[in-house]
Parts: sequence; C-alpha cells; structure tokens
Amino acid sequence: MIRRLALGALLGALTVLPAVAQPAWPDRPIRLVVPFGAGGPSDIVARILVPKLSATFGQPVVVDNRAGAGGVTGVDVVARAAPDGYVFGIGSAGALAISPGLDRGTPYNPLTDLAPLTLGVLVPEPLVVPVSTGFQTIQELITAARARPGSLNFGSTGSGSMPHLAAEQLRAAAGLDIVHISYRSGSALSTAILTGEVQMGFADLPVLLGHIRGGTMRALAVGTAERLSWIPDVPTMREVGLPAVDASNWHGFVAPARTPEPILAALHRALAGALNDPEVRRQLDGQGAMPGGNSREEFGAFMRSELEKWSAVIRANNIKAE
Repeated sequence: MIRRLALGALLGALTVLPAVAQPAWPDRPIRLVVPFGAGGPSDIVARILVPKLSATFGQPVVVDNRAGAGGVTGVDVVARAAPDGYVFGIGSAGALAISPGLDRGTPYNPLTDLAPLTLGVLVPEPLVVPVSTGFQTIQELITAARARPGSLNFGSTGSGSMPHLAAEQLRAAAGLDIVHISYRSGSALSTAILTGEVQMGFADLPVLLGHIRGGTMRALAVGTAERLSWIPDVPTMREVGLPAVDASNWHGFVAPARTPEPILAALHRALAGALNDPEVRRQLDGQGAMPGGNSREEFGAFMRSELEKWSAVIRANNIKAE
C-alpha cells in the first residue's frame, strides 16, 4: 500500500512539472526566397525590406534567389519548405495568380499550399504607344484599331504574362482585332514599343517611366483604381469608359501552409511594419511601386480574386503557356 501511495504521489508530481521549454523563434537566420534573379523587381523589394526585418527579428534574414519557370520554381521551394517559420518567400502575380490557371499549371496550389502574409507592392501597368503613332488618347487608338482590323500589333513579355492578359482585357472590352507579338523580356518589349515594331503594349511602370517622362512613349491609360502620382495626367481605364481593364502586376509575401499561427502573425507584423516605414515607402515609390502591408485576410482574399480573374481571361482566350 505504501509503495502504491508513493508511486501515485510520484506520478502526480510528474504531471505538474513544467513542460519542456521550446526554443524561442527565431533562434537562427531566416531565409527569404526570391523566385527571380538578383536585380529583378521581387529581388529589389526583398532587399529594401531585409534590413528592417533583420532588426525586428534579431536574426539575419537571408535572400535566397531561386529563379526559374517565371517565378514558379521559387514559390514551389516555399510551398515545400518545413512550416517552422524559417523559410518564407515573395511571389509575383504570375506565380501566384496566373500560372496556376495556364495549361501547364503549377506543382503547388497557391490557396492551400501557401499561407498569405501581406501584399508587398502593387506595380501599375500603363498602356503605352510609341509617340510615332501619333495617338494622343486611347479613344484615338481604339478608333484606328476598329477601322483597320488585324493591322495593329501589341507586344507582351510572353504568352500568359501580365502584359499579355492586360491587352486581352482591352481587346475584349473595346472589341478590338489586334495581333499579339511576344518578347522574352521587359527590356525587349520596351525596345519594340520605342521603335514602333509594335503599336501598343502594357508593361510594368518602372520599365516604362523613364521613356514616358522622356517623351519617347505616350501613356494613354492605367488600369489602377486611381490616377498615379508618377504620371498624374494619365487617366484611368474607368475614366475612359473601360472599367473591365483592371490590370496591375504585384508581388506578395507567403509562407508554407501549416506554419504555426503565432509565427504567421509575427511574420506579418514584421512585414507590415517594414512596408509602413517612411524610408521603405520612399524607396519603393522611387521604384515605381505602390507599397502594400495589408492584413493576412485581405491579402488572401486578393490572391483568390486575382486567381479567379486571370483564370477566366485565360479560359476565354484559350491562352497557352509558352
């Protein structure tokens, strides 16, 4: 009896012993996966934020460039990573909302294999023409395209790219017969517009801004909700009667699904804090980007709506990946 009582007392004592302490997070460097090479838009955004993030976490945040497949390779690295908070990434609209709807698909489901953290930046996509075309307004461009079906070309950075899908929105909204010509990069597209090889095109504002300000390209409209501070005289698509043309590139932060809630919350706080820092916002504005920093719920809803929107455009126009 005494032995049983002693054993019972021992077991009772063990049940009230404190749990083994878990190591504080983070206790080692954190990896930020960038799915493009050094110097690209995602990389620039990441490196602007890294000093603030490292200071917040008290640990180095190390950029890991994993380029390939238009950003899909790097996002897949994040989706497959251990959900322990030591790997997160920045993904583009292409990898998170466009490529999943193309025929080749993606090895991950952006809505179930990734946890949204926050929008990093929104990058406007102006519609531009070379000044040599003489078009002063989008109405003049539409009139000319309707008068000569199939005679005007638009350029893009590849089948299924944001510039391509934006032009498909314009084609459908304005009822145009225009011809798609694909280029391999933003710089090649920019050159084609400058030389008049194509008569119009959408592209990321940072690629075009110098040419617009220099007077070698003319911006006719932007697909954002409001006019842009960089080019305030350029109307929105809604102002010119084309509200269905709603196209902007963007880059947002994601973590592996099943990352613990407290860690997701901490990652979000650090990212939102950095994106709302005045100096960070000044640097991003200098890149032609609109800083994000919204809630996890808002960014998740935005990802879902963008995936639905671009998948519908892809299906309607039978767009195939290159």
